[in-house]
Amino acid sequence: MPSHTYLDHGLTILNTRMQEPGASSSPRSAGEAPPFITLSREACAGATTLGQLLLPLLDRDFGLESKSWMFLDKNLLNFALSSRQLPERLADMLPEDRISEIKGIIGELVGLHPPLWQLEQQIGETILQLARSGRVIFAGRAAHLLTWSLPGGFHVRLVASKETRIRRMMDLRKCDWAAAEEMIGLSDTARRRFVKTNFGTDIDDPHTYDLVINTDRLSPAAVAVLVHEGLKQRHSIR
Repeated sequence: MPSHTYLDHGLTILNTRMQEPGASSSPRSAGEAPPFITLSREACAGATTLGQLLLPLLDRDFGLESKSWMFLDKNLLNFALSSRQLPERLADMLPEDRISEIKGIIGELVGLHPPLWQLEQQIGETILQLARSGRVIFAGRAAHLLTWSLPGGFHVRLVASKETRIRRMMDLRKCDWAAAEEMIGLSDTARRRFVKTNFGTDIDDPHTYDLVINTDRLSPAAVAVLVHEGLKQRHSIR
C-alpha cells in the first residue's frame, strides 16, 4: 500500500488515542465528552476551506498536548481503510454512492474485496472510534448520522446556491459552466443517494444537524467563527 504522510500521522494519533484509559467509555453529557465536528456539504459549499480554517481555532480552545485536531475530508475514506489494514484501492469501490451491483458482486466473487456492506460497516466503526476519541473534523460519509448519539459532536450542514457553487467549481476545475453544472449535479445526487440508501434519511433534513449555514454571502472565516462558537456553546466553553 502506498505510504502517505497524513495517513501515517493520523494512524499514529488514532492508535495512541484508542489505547488511552476511558477512550471507549460513553460520557453522559457534551461537557464530559471529547469534542468533534461533522460537516455535511453540497458540492462546492466550502467544506474543505472551512475545515482548514477551523483547525487553529480548535487547537487553541479545544486542543490538548499531543492531541491536535485532525481534518478528514477527501482522505477520510483512505484513512478508514488504512486503519482497518485494507488496501486504499478499495476506495474506488466505495464512493458516496453505490457502485454497480454487478461490479460489486464480481469483485466479491473473485476475492478482490470483502462484501461491500462489510466494508461500509468497517468504515463506520472507524468513524465512531475516532469520534469517541475526539478532536476530529469529519467531512462526508454521513458522519453526522453515524455519530448522532455521541454527546460531544457538533453537526453542520453547508449549502449554497447552485449558481455560486457552479462558479466555484469552474474556478476549481478550470472548466466551463456546462461541465461545472454537470459535476455539481452528479456529486449532489450521489451524496443524497448514499445517505438515503444507507440510512433511509434525506441528507437535506435540517433536523439531523445542529447548524445549517448558507455560504453564499458569508466569508469562509465568518463561517469558521460560527461553527467554532457553536461547538463552544455545546461544550459550555466561554
